[in-house]
Amino acid sequence: MHRRTLLGTAALLCHGLPTTAHAQASAPSPWPEVQANLPDGRWSGSARLRFWGFDVYDAQLWVAPSFRAEQYRQHPLALSLTYLRALRGQAIAERSLTEMRRQGPISPEQESAWLTAMQALFVDVAANDRLTGLHQPGIGARFWLNARPLGNLDDARFSQRFFGIWLDTASSEPELRRSLLARAVP
Repeated sequence: MHRRTLLGTAALLCHGLPTTAHAQASAPSPWPEVQANLPDGRWSGSARLRFWGFDVYDAQLWVAPSFRAEQYRQHPLALSLTYLRALRGQAIAERSLTEMRRQGPISPEQESAWLTAMQALFVDVAANDRLTGLHQPGIGARFWLNARPLGNLDDARFSQRFFGIWLDTASSEPELRRSLLARAVP
């Protein structure tokens, strides 16, 4: 069981390991938390993260009309991950921090603060659970589990780095990034 948990943790946001992402052909309806908090949001793209043949999650990205992929940090957006397997919230937080480091150095104090905040926000997920995050430029991030509020992290730099896991050019999953940004203006 421990090996299986480690595999799931590593699969959450893989680092340089084989994965595939597939764009969804038609625009899905926005989730209720997206509709309520990004009412003019447009679907940008979808992708499935696979790791060593295991399906991990389906990701969907909604963006504001003014969104530009190269300037994603400056635009409101919502990212939903519908998990296809169970993962522990602590593992999600730890892997998120690992992936956030890819975008540049983070001080040990900042890492500790962000990890503590994510561990408090991110709950264990089961197959078919949906975590949605809302990037609010200059403010921070808000999170939901299956449309139920989990909380906010009012730190603009955190929010930029967190959503950069999927949208930054330093993403460990460039194919997934391309699929999520498929309909966005470069």
